[in-house]
Amino acid sequence: MQLAAIETFLTIIEVGSLSRAAERLNVTQSTVNARLTGLENTLGQKLFTRRKSGAELTYAGFSFQRHAQLMSDVWSLAQRESSLPPDTTSVCNIGCHFDMWTGLGKKLMDSITTTHPDVALSAWPGEQRDLDHWLDIGLVDAAICFSPTVHDTTTAYPIMDDELVLVSSLSYGEDYVAHMQDVTFVYADNGEEFRRLYAATFPDRSNPAITFGCAEWALEHIRTIGGAAYMPRRLVPDEAFLSMIETAPVFHRAATLVVNDRVATEWSWLPSILETVQSAARYSPAD
Repeated sequence: MQLAAIETFLTIIEVGSLSRAAERLNVTQSTVNARLTGLENTLGQKLFTRRKSGAELTYAGFSFQRHAQLMSDVWSLAQRESSLPPDTTSVCNIGCHFDMWTGLGKKLMDSITTTHPDVALSAWPGEQRDLDHWLDIGLVDAAICFSPTVHDTTTAYPIMDDELVLVSSLSYGEDYVAHMQDVTFVYADNGEEFRRLYAATFPDRSNPAITFGCAEWALEHIRTIGGAAYMPRRLVPDEAFLSMIETAPVFHRAATLVVNDRVATEWSWLPSILETVQSAARYSPAD
């Protein structure tokens, strides 16, 4: 792995030119040129278009950027794990879907930290495709997610049935259609399964004016501006400003903890922690 070249490549993207990258890395510009040329020769592709005004990614460079960042992250992770305190007995790198941190992700981390302080932990937020990929390449050892891609090297443990309910700060009574036709309806993108079920249930609904890729962001927007949205029941706060529309359809998605079997053989604590998280998931709203 050409670590110096990859670091140089990512730095050029960040600062926008080879000269500024040299300053950032505290090396000569000829060194930056040599590292980049060596990387391009290895890949057989030009990664940047060099101009007087700076350096712009080529299509090949844009495609390589994600892989370079992952290699840099894996190397940082390896460095961290190889320099852990001597009393560390195991390592657990956890990926967590954005919508699963409040309550479940936090509960998992807190439980391990409290009952097994000898376990070195890290947590990484991501979307489902990120978590699947990170599990494949070993960047994370476990992931709390929805609809995961499970292989013969991983095991999926069910955590909870995550209910998605329509909530509103408006006063239309139980007429959920009125809420969804109002201009203040907010679309919280609750994942692939929700998108499919929502489209099938409301085929005539036009696209809403406001969309959030995270349910908690949608909740904060409604708390400030007002409106209505579908979101996980466990996130619905026990506050007077927001009420659940009981007559509206309820959607479901399965929350799962996926673990890398090879790494998990060292986790004698996994069954008890899993039971704790599953028990916590039965209560709502999340703490």
